Amino acid sequence: MNVSDLLKGYDLKNITVGVLGGHSALDVGHGAKKYGFKTVAVARKGREKTYTEYFRTRNAKFKMQNEKLGCIDDVIIVDKFSDLLNKDVQEKLRKMNTIFIHSRYFWVYFEDFEKVENEFKIPIFGSRSLLKVEERNQHFSQYDLLNIAGIRTPKIFKRPEDIDCPVIVKASEVHRGYERAFFIVNSFAGWEKEGMRLEKEGKVSPDWRKATIEEFVVGAPVNFNFFYSPLTGELELLGTDTRRQTNLDGFLRLLGSEQEKVLKYGIDLKMIETGHIACTVKESILEKAFSLGEKFVEAAKNLSPEIDPSGKGMIGPFALQGAVVAEEGKEDIVIFDVSLRIPGSPGTFATPYTRYLYGETMSVGERVGLELRTAVDRNMLEKVVT
Repeated sequence: MNVSDLLKGYDLKNITVGVLGGHSALDVGHGAKKYGFKTVAVARKGREKTYTEYFRTRNAKFKMQNEKLGCIDDVIIVDKFSDLLNKDVQEKLRKMNTIFIHSRYFWVYFEDFEKVENEFKIPIFGSRSLLKVEERNQHFSQYDLLNIAGIRTPKIFKRPEDIDCPVIVKASEVHRGYERAFFIVNSFAGWEKEGMRLEKEGKVSPDWRKATIEEFVVGAPVNFNFFYSPLTGELELLGTDTRRQTNLDGFLRLLGSEQEKVLKYGIDLKMIETGHIACTVKESILEKAFSLGEKFVEAAKNLSPEIDPSGKGMIGPFALQGAVVAEEGKEDIVIFDVSLRIPGSPGTFATPYTRYLYGETMSVGERVGLELRTAVDRNMLEKVVT
């Protein structure tokens, strides 16, 4: 999709930043407002009050407060998120000169992602074509990209019969296919038995046999949240965080004796993400982390036109998610997962890395706002949108 055509007719002095109503929408909205942009959220009916009421922009009632409150100026309410592709919705967005910030929601709520790539006539900040690479069931997936980049990942077992160590089976929930229903086994017999049990109990999707089987690596979980700027050609570490998962986190807070009782009562562990916790890493690990980020950016730059028609590679925020492991007295980073867009972790500003670089802490949403403002002011918007 030609970027010049997408931007044709836009008033670049009156840009609106658009988001889907969820997954870092408020973080993006806050960052956009900080750098002088208007904001619009496309929210699903029944889930709109966060944007129409609680965090909508409005005048403060008392002078002791800030003059303005909130970070979402306008809301377009739809029956389902995929209605974003409807002609009337797109017309509204174009009239507002909208640059859209995509997120995980773009994949989760659109049955055919190619429609987003080909029919969404709104400029997207970031890569329009690389988001699908996150999915493990693609012809070219995140595993392929990580492999090209030479980044260490857990061993993948193509056949369950080959399982010879503890593995995590990355199955999906029955009702919410985008949510995790992972389970851990250490043999083919265990894989078959546990998978069949969870399917029978309605806890994993019936297609669990097609799920990725990955070596279970024990380490300290860390997500490295990066930002690559095509304007400067520099890679930045915006922050580090770890996931908070239910019901795993509640289980880990119990005493050992209580944990045994819970397991005997038939309560299965789940790893459904419910939020993130900001964390830090030792400075001795930072160079290794940056090296992984640089390799990843370089690999994305050199993808074939079939994978990335834009030829632009990474634009803006992305995350390499994994664990720091200790082996023979040395620490290494193993990457489990990739986010090729804004990660769902607005709390990364609570880590010090942007302060070391910019002199003040900066959220991912603020960094996106800064990049857009710089691109607009320097007439370089085509470099950061697809």
